[in-house]
Amino acid sequence: MTKTLTFAILHFSVAFTVTYLLTGSVIIGGAVALVEPAVNTVVFYFHEKVWSKFEQRSNNAVSA
Repeated sequence: MTKTLTFAILHFSVAFTVTYLLTGSVIIGGAVALVEPAVNTVVFYFHEKVWSKFEQRSNNAVSA
């Protein structure tokens, strides 16, 4: 859990810093730092589902 927490802090920090440097806005930087990781988490979930199906198909093709 500690590794996950430190990665989340790193992710928020990078998202905030990059957005702040591009826009100069603390508010926009903060908003992106909150929204982007949340959206990325949802996208990652679906990516894993698709990847799992791809792996199953590959395993079935090798077994056949």
